[in-house]
Amino acid sequence: MIDQQVPLLGGAAPLPVRPRTGRFLVLASVFVCAACGLVYELELVAMASYLIGDSVTQASVVLSVMVFAMGIGSLLAKRLRCHAAVGFALIEVALALVGGFSALVLYASFAWLGESRVALVGFSVAIGVLIGAEIPLLMTLIQRVDRQDAGGTVADLFAADYVGALVGGLAFPFLLLPMLGQLTGALFTGAVNAAAGGALILWLFRRDLTARSRWLLVLAGVCAMALLATATVLVDDFERAARRAVYGGEVRVAVQTGVQEIVLTGSGRDTLDLYLDGRLRVSARDEARYHEALVHPAMRGPHARVLVLGGGDGLAAREVLRYPDVARVTVVELDPGVTRLARRDPALSSLNGRAYADPRLTAVNADAFAWLRTAHDRYDVVISDLPDPGITASTKLYSAEFYGLVRRAVAPGGRFVVHAGPPGKRPRTYWTVDATVHAAGMATRPYRILGRRTGFGASPDRVPGDTGAEEDWGFVLAAPGGAPPVLGLGPGTPALRSLGAEGLAAAGRAAEAMRLPGQPPSTLLHPRYASET
Repeated sequence: MIDQQVPLLGGAAPLPVRPRTGRFLVLASVFVCAACGLVYELELVAMASYLIGDSVTQASVVLSVMVFAMGIGSLLAKRLRCHAAVGFALIEVALALVGGFSALVLYASFAWLGESRVALVGFSVAIGVLIGAEIPLLMTLIQRVDRQDAGGTVADLFAADYVGALVGGLAFPFLLLPMLGQLTGALFTGAVNAAAGGALILWLFRRDLTARSRWLLVLAGVCAMALLATATVLVDDFERAARRAVYGGEVRVAVQTGVQEIVLTGSGRDTLDLYLDGRLRVSARDEARYHEALVHPAMRGPHARVLVLGGGDGLAAREVLRYPDVARVTVVELDPGVTRLARRDPALSSLNGRAYADPRLTAVNADAFAWLRTAHDRYDVVISDLPDPGITASTKLYSAEFYGLVRRAVAPGGRFVVHAGPPGKRPRTYWTVDATVHAAGMATRPYRILGRRTGFGASPDRVPGDTGAEEDWGFVLAAPGGAPPVLGLGPGTPALRSLGAEGLAAAGRAAEAMRLPGQPPSTLLHPRYASET
């Protein structure tokens, strides 16, 4: 069948290609724009989860606001249908700039203003409005190319849109993020977006444009591409400046692994700070108090075989290895980048007492939940030194199902200890951990340790700039069965810098004085850890 040029509407100029070819080009543009749009959405969710935390909440905010804004954009696009070609091209230029610079502006607001929620909502609205305006204009353009029934046109448009979204959704985690990173990936996506939209209008619909409109679109496209290219060239300088604003001027190591961003600051062992995804995990100024409180109460009793879940920095293992009768220590850490730094970085390896050089220690890079499901060994002591339960990605590691696996790994007469967050700041979270451990068949003994005033401190998952007056560490010591373990120090405990038997007894009383009874346990299907203010 030979393509026939459709009758022109309103005296419009003929297109430079056959209707079928023109239709294919418009649908190809829909495909590319849909892929770019989904990348912008995922970029906002990823940045929000990294900068703010609680990925479920951030994804819900971004997606719901963006979908609402898309509806607004569709309504606003009705005013542009009589100038569909020019309107679509300008919208793609605007979307390329807004989406391309979204990650940069979000990170800048976090680094220099300390807050990125307002910027997150603003970008969600702006990108949503612009994406929502695309489909009505593309519907007009495809009808301009090849007039057919509205149902067939809508089916073709949405098919191209959904397939493009699939490609964009897969390209973001598997190509853009690992190869280009968040900032450059967003800028590159913006450039692709601007090029696809501009090329479609300036070539396929060039005869519909006045000379003035054509030059306006060329100028807008060139300016947008120049801005995106300039930002791409300067992105490394921007990242260094932003890191200095966030972490201070002594950033020694900054590496993006397949799991998270790792940053080490400080000029040596005594000033070292370790950040994971922007949250302070270790501070040399008072980490000893935290790790002594975490490890040594659990070492009261048999401790020949010890399992450390998390703790890839080697600091919990350092305390365990101070016991000469420990025969074997297994550290299960998700991120090999953390264990690599703990082995090789001079300051961090010095701080952990070169624990990874001890032949008794075995490091396993694996997800703790998956590893426990297939583990058959039993351990006298299991130590959970994992990210805070308020972070969504860690919620499963504070669930009843996870603690059931832990209970299976604890040998008869053994103990389990977990850092459960600050009881003073997040009491519901802390007592939910206690209730969840108890629901897994272990008797619990909570205790609370207050740290010294040290600026950032060493509380896991504190963000830069949070200079709380005093550290507040909550722990739960547990043992299988109905009798809770004794909270104290064993006779073979090595000399400690900041912890004693009297202090532990007071720590137990301090926790019990704050008890919140009746907290339900958290499960995989019904997580109970929510943000507390």
